[in-house]
Amino acid sequence: MFSSGFIGKLGSLLFTLWILSLVSFFLIRLIPGDPVRIMVGDRGVSEESYQEIKSNLGLDKPLPVQYFVYLKKIVSFDMGTSFITRVSVWKEFKEKFVATFELSFFAMFIAVVLGLLLGIYAAVNRGNFIDKTLMTGSVVGFSMPIFWWGLILILYFSVRWELTPVSGRNSVFIDIESVTGLMLIDSLLSSEPWEAFKDSFQHLILPSVVLATVPLASIARMTRSSFIDVLSEDYIRTAYSKGLSRTQIYFKHALKNALLPVITVIGLMMGALLTGAILTETIFSWPGLGRWLLSSVESRDYPVIQAGIFLIGSLVMILNFVIDILYKWVNPRLRV
Repeated sequence: MFSSGFIGKLGSLLFTLWILSLVSFFLIRLIPGDPVRIMVGDRGVSEESYQEIKSNLGLDKPLPVQYFVYLKKIVSFDMGTSFITRVSVWKEFKEKFVATFELSFFAMFIAVVLGLLLGIYAAVNRGNFIDKTLMTGSVVGFSMPIFWWGLILILYFSVRWELTPVSGRNSVFIDIESVTGLMLIDSLLSSEPWEAFKDSFQHLILPSVVLATVPLASIARMTRSSFIDVLSEDYIRTAYSKGLSRTQIYFKHALKNALLPVITVIGLMMGALLTGAILTETIFSWPGLGRWLLSSVESRDYPVIQAGIFLIGSLVMILNFVIDILYKWVNPRLRV
């Protein structure tokens, strides 16, 4: 039913997930700070109360025992309970993930569409001023610090020109009931759909642009390089000799083959989006996974940190696994 290659990749995926569980559990315990002391704050507790809290949280057990309890919960899809909020980590993750997904989806949409168009445009104008300008811009975009870029956009678009909101997912004076968790969709289900949708979209613009910058630059450069290679192939010259238009040659014959390495880059950029989301969400006060994990690290909330790292890492690995399968689907030669 399944090929040996597929089974091998699946086994490799499961092994990597196990390694990830080890890293997510033991690495965070190297962070200085006692979660119990941080929980009680400046109030101070007696040694007896301290040990009781530690026991209730399961932190009094040896680390190997704590790890196997954690591993057992992962297998049963139970991520534990937050030390701070006392809410199920899985429930919190789903709420935060939807916000990050909405932001990442639009960022990747911008990166893929503009990256492909700019890459193709640079390839067909190879060597001229347009090509050099676009590629220089892509290098700048790839090298630009996200936190600096975000603050610059806020300074001009939000503060000086007042074109977009500064932070958040929607304005406090607009009441939007959470149905799907996706603000754009929920806004259309509100009592004033047009105003709510417009407000939500305006909040989404700047963080999406900031998060899309690095993937956009990478996709544009890879598309240009791949498209130039494809345009030098014999079948492209044959298509020209048949009298086909440039549009037909570029988008019907060249693009599909040029997409093969681009798909790999898109898969790798998925992970970059989630990494960049931590800074982007912090800058724009976006209530997603990035801010959630950052605040958990500050409070040493072990269940949230280890579950967040494991779930995000698992998501990236599964996306890369799917991209690998998609790559073989696009390129039939790799199925053999």
